[in-house]
Amino acid sequence: MALTREGVHRILGPVDNAFLAELAATGASERELAEAHAWVMNDEALVNDFRPMPKGKVAELVEILHRQFGPGGEEDMG
Repeated sequence: MALTREGVHRILGPVDNAFLAELAATGASERELAEAHAWVMNDEALVNDFRPMPKGKVAELVEILHRQFGPGGEEDMG
């Protein structure tokens, strides 16, 4: 299922329309966004659990989320 404002809000909290549009443009699902969010929030733990590095849409979302919320990003997710 494509991302909706409600789905993004459940995972990330409120976001502006431009950021929502950037996320939606990936064609990713809510599940993929949740997985990308988990990587951005706790990548070391996921690597320690021997989870494979993200690929495809999840990797694209990780890059977008990291740019927005990671070190030097506009907001602090946490």
